[in-house]
Amino acid sequence: MSSPRVTCDVHADGVAILTIDNPPVNAMTVSIARELGRRATELDARADVGVIIVTGAGERSFSAGSDITEFSAMLEPGVAVEQKLRPQMLAFSDLAETGTPTIAALNGLCLGGGLEIAVCCDLIVAEEHIRIGSPEITLGVFPSSAGTFRVARRIGPGRAKELQLLREPVSAATALDWGLVNRVAPRGGAMAAAHELAAVLLRRPPRALGLCKSVLNRVHDLPEAALTDLSLDASETAFTSPECAEGVRAFLAKQTPAYRPAPAGPAR
Repeated sequence: MSSPRVTCDVHADGVAILTIDNPPVNAMTVSIARELGRRATELDARADVGVIIVTGAGERSFSAGSDITEFSAMLEPGVAVEQKLRPQMLAFSDLAETGTPTIAALNGLCLGGGLEIAVCCDLIVAEEHIRIGSPEITLGVFPSSAGTFRVARRIGPGRAKELQLLREPVSAATALDWGLVNRVAPRGGAMAAAHELAAVLLRRPPRALGLCKSVLNRVHDLPEAALTDLSLDASETAFTSPECAEGVRAFLAKQTPAYRPAPAGPAR
């Protein structure tokens, strides 16, 4: 298997950037998936990280999907699930379950496993020229690292079936219309757009962001009664937090709330 190729840069403003770097098309391997999940978990535990941006190295691809050379050793019963799919699912879940807000900056082709990574993120920015799709069906398989249900949760089963059964990639404009992505940026502008969104998120209270995510991430998993309890528990934590006290104080004083310490020190 390929060695992990995920770089991590933490900026002084609290934005961390995870870059998939596996030229020429940033193909996804099991080791890269594990490294992505591990780094996301580590960043989530850091007090100096307020937003995580995931992107691909170069200009050609965010990630063009799985490294198909791994498949030939996984055709016997049980092998693919245990050696590739289950580890990838767990790694992608680590990214999806962070309390820290995440943004996927699609700077190039986003296919297969690349889309499965993107839909683990809270917000997705795509450059206007790129294509997004799920071509796995032509290999006799399907998006097996949670891509089926994570895509369907974002755009509904009808659109997800169109994307995954027909295998036809869509433009960034269509993806925006479907609700698959949140913003479309000009060519070369995905990272700038992601940083703009990150700047907004960094002005929000971090604890409340994580609590909001904890409820939103369960809306398709739990019945309404359980979601009600989850929301009330999260609200109890939010209303009794220093963030809420600061937000109310600042509102009444007509001031900007100070939810985070001012950035200090050099970028790392």
